[in-house]
Amino acid sequence: MLRHLMALLTLTLLSLPLTVAAQTDPTSSDPIAGTSVDDGPATATGRQTLEDILRRQRGENPINPIRSEDLGGDALNAPGMGPLGGASDSDIWRQIRFDEADIRNSTLNPNGDVLVQTGGIWWENFRKDELRTYGGWLLIGTIVVLGLFFALRGRIRIDGGKDGTLVLRFKFIERMAHWTLAGSFILLGFTGLFTLFGRKYLIPVFGHDANSVLLIGSKYIHNNVSWAFMISLAIVFVMWIWHNIPDKTDLVWFKQAGGIIGKNHPPAKKFNAGQKIIFWAVIVLGVSVSVSGLSLLFPFEMPLFSHTFEILNGWGVPGWFGMESFPVALAPQEEMQFAQLWHAIVAFLMMAVILGHIYIGTLGMEGAYDAMGSGMVDRNWAHQHHSLWLEKLEEKKPHKIKTPAE
Repeated sequence: MLRHLMALLTLTLLSLPLTVAAQTDPTSSDPIAGTSVDDGPATATGRQTLEDILRRQRGENPINPIRSEDLGGDALNAPGMGPLGGASDSDIWRQIRFDEADIRNSTLNPNGDVLVQTGGIWWENFRKDELRTYGGWLLIGTIVVLGLFFALRGRIRIDGGKDGTLVLRFKFIERMAHWTLAGSFILLGFTGLFTLFGRKYLIPVFGHDANSVLLIGSKYIHNNVSWAFMISLAIVFVMWIWHNIPDKTDLVWFKQAGGIIGKNHPPAKKFNAGQKIIFWAVIVLGVSVSVSGLSLLFPFEMPLFSHTFEILNGWGVPGWFGMESFPVALAPQEEMQFAQLWHAIVAFLMMAVILGHIYIGTLGMEGAYDAMGSGMVDRNWAHQHHSLWLEKLEEKKPHKIKTPAE
């Protein structure tokens, strides 16, 4: 008796694959029971096709009209069983995929209802390839160029050496704002690079768990230290903008290459032309990276690119480069993708500028670090690099100059 039952069970199991295969054959024109409300043919069930997948990989929307229209219906009754439910999983998935689902999100913003969108594939590819490659080579190339320049030019020395007379160059509040800006930017730079390069370079060395801990910490540091960066950037701008307005002395500085090449030391006020370039680069790039960062922190409240693209299209900018018009109907997720790429590109440019600034303030020029270290610089250094500023200081504020005896 047991043998008969086992044989019957074996025959039943062997027949199941054949039955399932017959029911799910995509080339068959026979109705597929239980898979659509109207028991339609296989070609009308809206199942995903290879072309759908390829279109998404190209950044295009699927064109299958059945899938985008078959977004619900009455529950089906399986033979001998009760209803399968109010809606099938396929119906719910299609509703989400085509942004037709009745969703409530915690942001209370209707833009948050968009759970799936197609544009992320090109963004991910650009982030993994062009952004990493060109951004990484920009930083490496900047370091190499600075190293070669140091090897050829050496350190810029103070003519005649230090005489011991100290001049107050920056007050405590100025140094505090500078170091807050510098320290926060360094933290933001490293945590941003960890986030971008972690998957490719850190996981193979330290493993997934260590990389996960590092990137979670980097996220919290990046999101919170950014406020210190933005506040100190505003303070630095207010304090130093009047000293960084271009004037005719800058032309002389450029003509003599700032004294870096050769032996000439052009006259300069509190900030020379090179420092003014650094200042405005930090302000412009810093504001841009801050605004794009705020857009990433508050994506539904601060969309940036839809209106920007609309303005650029109105000016005809895409046509200047033989491109099609920029997209203006952007989902919040697409806004974040553009904002993230812009944020990273501007950050790479800013890091390259800051590397040059760090070089001049440390290895490149003798006595330069003292200006932001103690705030006091040697009089010979001040006369060599900022003679106009020193003359004005000696005339109007002699108390800021301390002789060795003092």
